[in-house]
Amino acid sequence: MRIEKIKSGIDRFKNILPKRFYGLRAGLLIHPASVNKKLVHTKNILLESKKVRITALFGPQHGIFGNTQDNMIEWEGFVDKNTKIPVYSLYGKTRKPTAEMLKDIEIFIIDLQDVGARYYTFIWTMALCMEACEEAEKPLVVLDRVNPIGGHLTEGPVLKPDFSSFVGLHHLPVRHGMTIGEIALYFKDNFYPKLDLTVIPLKGWKRNQWFDQTGLPWVMPSPNMPTLDTATVYPGMCLFEGTIISEGRGTTRPFEIFGASFIEPEKLVKRLKDFKLKGVIFRPLYFTPTFNKFSGELCGGAQIHVIDREKFKPFKTAVAILLAIHELYPEVNLWRQPPYEYEFEKLPFDILSGSDRLRKNIEKGTPLKDIEDWWNEEVLAFEKVRNRYLLYE
Repeated sequence: MRIEKIKSGIDRFKNILPKRFYGLRAGLLIHPASVNKKLVHTKNILLESKKVRITALFGPQHGIFGNTQDNMIEWEGFVDKNTKIPVYSLYGKTRKPTAEMLKDIEIFIIDLQDVGARYYTFIWTMALCMEACEEAEKPLVVLDRVNPIGGHLTEGPVLKPDFSSFVGLHHLPVRHGMTIGEIALYFKDNFYPKLDLTVIPLKGWKRNQWFDQTGLPWVMPSPNMPTLDTATVYPGMCLFEGTIISEGRGTTRPFEIFGASFIEPEKLVKRLKDFKLKGVIFRPLYFTPTFNKFSGELCGGAQIHVIDREKFKPFKTAVAILLAIHELYPEVNLWRQPPYEYEFEKLPFDILSGSDRLRKNIEKGTPLKDIEDWWNEEVLAFEKVRNRYLLYE
């Protein structure tokens, strides 16, 4: 396979940053995957750079070091012991930068690796930073990065405003097929029109390229996103966070493995074969999570083996699994109760899927094709908007 030479925004920062930003005091939002092509961290690059002066650091969910293992674990800010620069948490009691956090900076820089799914919280941290910078009249720069699961495939329901939350603040389908820079352009135009936004684009990336075709190094953007295989299934299997079914947290293959203590693996896999899903094979298995749901309990379930990632539809696959489980175990209430990601009233599954329509379809046993038809209509409508913000062919 031919590996392309692709440069991320951080690799182009030195040569592309507009001169009007030179010498400004900067805030920097980063996480562990904020690295250049040589695995040098963005924090170190910009601290040594003469282009800007870093005076504050910000971190999203899991922190700037990725050290909070499970989901929904808050972390507190601190002072970086080496640089004495304040590090502000944007995943805790504060998720939008305050005026106090921004008072000593003149420009806000974001370098986050997204994974291409609406419910991955980094894009919503970016959105709240955009809102804060618009209000404070401070310019914001996004260093663009590739969408690891490609920029040519979209899938899943589009978020409805009544179901807005920290796993979806604005109108997006589940698999959006956009880079974080393209999303920033979309957000600015539609929600933060007065923001002074600059996107430093990628060089050499094509929309149909997956991460392993870029020549860039994979660094876990969060603790339960260890590989590209994880990211491939995530746009569907993250839905399981809104259920009582284990999404594989506490195993070495999160989101690829799923199950529960009451599931009979062979029985479930036999039913899943009836859906004739493309690009995927289910392997029955038993597993015992070390943390999260069913910690220490033997669970039955399956592992998702993607054999053709271009044909594989992660969201459709996840819905098929839930339809099968609901049919085989109708006495089980599948839905996790709130709170979840700072939402205390609506069901976690509903805010993940973007409305209550999908949950009600599953409860009724609506045929998979009929369910897919309505979300396909939503995606097609969104793509007409999305196309205005695409930077790459």
